[in-house]
Parts: sequence; C-alpha cells; structure tokens
Amino acid sequence: MRERADVVIAGAGVIGASVAWHLTALGVRDVLLVDRAASAGEGSTGRATGGFRAQFGTSINVRLSLLAREKLRRFADEVGADPGYRPCGYLWLARTAGELEALRGAQDVQRAAGLGEARMVEPEEISGLNPAVSLAGVIGGAFCPSDGFLRPLDILRGYLDGARRRGARVHFGEEVNELARLPDGRIDSVRLARGEVACGTVVNAAGAWAGELGRRAGVFVPVAPLRRQVACTVPCSALPEDMPMTLWPGDGFHLRVRDGRVLLLRPSPGAADPFRAEVEDGWLREVQSTAAERVPALSGVAVDRTRSWAGLYEMSPDGHALLGRAPGCENLVLVNGSSGHGVMHAPALGALAAELIVHGAARSLDVRALRPTRFEEGAAIVGPALL
Repeated sequence: MRERADVVIAGAGVIGASVAWHLTALGVRDVLLVDRAASAGEGSTGRATGGFRAQFGTSINVRLSLLAREKLRRFADEVGADPGYRPCGYLWLARTAGELEALRGAQDVQRAAGLGEARMVEPEEISGLNPAVSLAGVIGGAFCPSDGFLRPLDILRGYLDGARRRGARVHFGEEVNELARLPDGRIDSVRLARGEVACGTVVNAAGAWAGELGRRAGVFVPVAPLRRQVACTVPCSALPEDMPMTLWPGDGFHLRVRDGRVLLLRPSPGAADPFRAEVEDGWLREVQSTAAERVPALSGVAVDRTRSWAGLYEMSPDGHALLGRAPGCENLVLVNGSSGHGVMHAPALGALAAELIVHGAARSLDVRALRPTRFEEGAAIVGPALL
C-alpha cells in the first residue's frame, strides 16, 4: 500500500503534535503523524513533571520560553484546550558563592533576552516565598513569578485534537522502519510495516529515539537518551499545591506539588541500558532522605513506590535543542534534543519548525543558534551548567 502526505512527522509526542498543529494553522492540511506507541502520551510527554520556566542561562532558551509562554497564555483561545499554565514561580536556592554568582549572571542574560520579572532574593524573602524550606546553608537565591507549571498531556491532546480537526491524520502503533532517500539525498518515502508513504518533508520528532530514527535515514543526529527518575509521595497536605517549584542547583534536587502529592527529583547517572526507564530503590531512599532534610515538613511522609516513575530526556551535546534541516538531507527537519525542556518549549519549537517548512525560515525567533550543524562548526551553545 502506498499513500501520500505533504509532511510526515515521526513522533506524536508533544513536540510532534505541536509541529502538526502549527503546520495546519499555516494551511498545510496533508499532515501525517506516526508514532509506535499504542496511544497518545505513552512516551516521554506522559512522564514529564510539568514544570515551566524562563530562568535559563542562555539567551536562546530564555527566548524560546518567552515565545512558549505567549502561546500558553493564548492556548485556550487558539487551540481550544486548557494547557494548565499556572504561574506559581520557580525558586532557586544557592548554598555557595559560586551558585549565587551563576544565578546572578543568568539574570543578566534573562533581562537582555526580555525576561524582566526575575529577581535575586535574600533568605528572608525566601522564607516568605516557601516557608517550608529549611534555610540551613542557604545564602540567597533567584525567583521568577511567571515561571510555574503546565499540564503536558492536556497540551498534547489539545494539539492533536486541533490538528485532526484541520485534517491531519494520526497513526499510532506504527513504526518508521526506513526513510528511503533519492540520489540527491532527499527522502522520497517513509516505510512503515504496512506500506510506504510518499512525502514532501519528514520531521524527526522522535524524542529520545531521534538518533535511531536518523540512522534509518543515514543521517547522524547527536541525541542520546538519559533517564530521569521521579519519586512521588503518598497523598498528603504537607505542602501547598501552589508552592513554587523549588530547586537547589548545586546537586539538582528539586520538588513540586502535583495533584495532592509531592514530586521529588534529583539527577542520577543514566542506566546501563540508556533506554531503560526504571526507578531504583536506592535512589528513592536517597532522594527521600534529602527531601526530609531540606523540607522538614516532609519528614515522615512516605514515598509511594507504585506511583514513582522514570522517563527519558533527549540530550544533545550542549543541552539545547536542534532545530533545522538535517545536513545532506534537505527535506528532513530536526526538532530534537531539548534536553529536558521539550514540553515547556514545545509550543515555540512547533511554531518555529512549521515556519521553517512553510516559509523556508523561522520567523518568530532567530534560531540560527540551534542549527544542527553547530557542533561540527565549533559553535556549540555555552551556558552555566546549573541552569
């Protein structure tokens, strides 16, 4: 069986769905999303914790967040769904002079990129922003009131439903086996188990599997999976639902409240098999101990092992997204490597990718910094590791 689509999007997570919705908003109707999962939200989107921030240490990430925030605020009117955006804030707590200086330097970048409301905070103000936090060792921090939370699955479903209403097709349970290329390097068709789909453009929105999809086209995509674990407490009222996301940048420990439970997170080494997303009991014990020390109200609050989970980040070499045409394959568009920021940046990345496909270049932002060729050009994006 052979069918046709103007654009085939490999990956129907939140980024692929955003690309599809924005393409149909620009008048492209013959869009096909393909995802090997059986239904929406089974991949990394469904495992995201739902944080949103513009407090980054590089200009391009700040600007992506500001564009995404504009779109989140218009989401209900434009897409017809509630994205769950709640500006409860992000509160960063520094325990060393170096951490404090990194946060201060990042705010210089943020202001230059258009984020004016982020500010440095002293321990006294921190107590008011999050009274539950122990100030032991804390010398200051940073806070942005317009950062906060969103609902990843609601955003995903909103984009998918909206794209379908405009004629896009979504095929779950379908895996891309091969991307057949012509002698000039362009992709001629996408080969699925059930047949071929001739296409004009292919979008790689395969998340942590982006590198594997690239290999099926003979294209190197520098993206690798990295496991991230989430400890979920039993239902409790120890902390308020509108508590800001609170982070200790020194070791990456952070926590938030979602649906009456507290989510505890801290980066850990990747698994031996990078695609295995399993929670380790030893990590659960360690992160629970850290939580009780830094947030005394959580002392004695149990972790619910059955509700804890792990998911995969799609990491690029410099921790920033790849956005642009694949080198040597002009009709393969890469929207990959968001490195843990995919859900929050999906509204922006989808719009920019759609502009690139329809207009030949992104119009909403200058995204040359994200070009896929930057690593071989020696132009990797450099920013503070803490943010």
